[in-house]
Amino acid sequence: MSKRNKILVTGGAGFIGSHVASELVNLGHQVTVLDDLSGGFRENVNPSAQFIEGSITNHEFISKLFAERQFDFVYHLAAYAAEGLSHFIKRFNYENNLIGSVNLINASVNNNIKGFVFTSSIAVYGAGQLPLREDTVPQPEDSYGIAKYAVEQELKVSHEMFGLPHIIFRPHNVFGEKQNIADKYRNVIGIFMNNLMQGKPMAVFGDGEQQRAFTYISDVARTIASSIFEPKAYGQVFNIGGDEVMTVNKLAEIVGGAMGVEFKIEHLPPRNEVKNAYSDHSKVKEIFGYRNTVSIEEGIKRMAAWALRVGSKKSRDFENIEVKKNFPVGWG
Repeated sequence: MSKRNKILVTGGAGFIGSHVASELVNLGHQVTVLDDLSGGFRENVNPSAQFIEGSITNHEFISKLFAERQFDFVYHLAAYAAEGLSHFIKRFNYENNLIGSVNLINASVNNNIKGFVFTSSIAVYGAGQLPLREDTVPQPEDSYGIAKYAVEQELKVSHEMFGLPHIIFRPHNVFGEKQNIADKYRNVIGIFMNNLMQGKPMAVFGDGEQQRAFTYISDVARTIASSIFEPKAYGQVFNIGGDEVMTVNKLAEIVGGAMGVEFKIEHLPPRNEVKNAYSDHSKVKEIFGYRNTVSIEEGIKRMAAWALRVGSKKSRDFENIEVKKNFPVGWG
């Protein structure tokens, strides 16, 4: 492996992708960021990375890009990660999260990529035995999780058939600076902060006793970025994220306190979602020495300071909802 690799980061103007791209720049690599700016922002892109606006769903564009740039490694973080909404935008979900990924896998095989790093999700597990472990049999319960698991399977067979080296991470509930707080369908901490800055209550689906483990961005981005240098990581799947489990109600209290405002919680009718979801991180700790260095409280404090600095954003309804039956109250 040369010291300065040519690396493609898809979704590098988005939240996790922009942080991973910056970590790669800091490691001295030549980074190209590809993003269609549907959920990311140009200002998120590290100034030392080269930015290209384009979509992974355009297979001719992707094939040409790979042939011209001759990347060494691919970090694939481009996705529309609205898990609950994916039930109602199935075609959009599969085109962006599955077909787009297949375009990248094809190009990677055809151009002899040295390593393909993919951010999947614990959504692949569904409602399984807790804590969720990598050897838990995936049973995704929404279209987003199905798409992510299908890409994992594609990487597996592409390695078996063509020798494509790959590493898969399954992060969960990652939050922090640069998150798109204007997207009301995903990223609950960002939604809470945006609502509070607009003088609105924090909307919670159901009783708020759903259990989740939330993850501050810095540790996750650093481990994902450096993963290509760990030989034991190739061909493996890793849960990655925070260990502290809490209810959504408790989370809302922490966010309200960090934002420094009077707050109210508005309980909406429950939506179809996994009640409790948190994972075991023994494997990523063993292979990478991964650890959580930023507590949830400290991470939320940092994100709150950033959110107050950039200000509230107007949420927009998702256009072209494909299935309207049983659409959750509160989503428009």
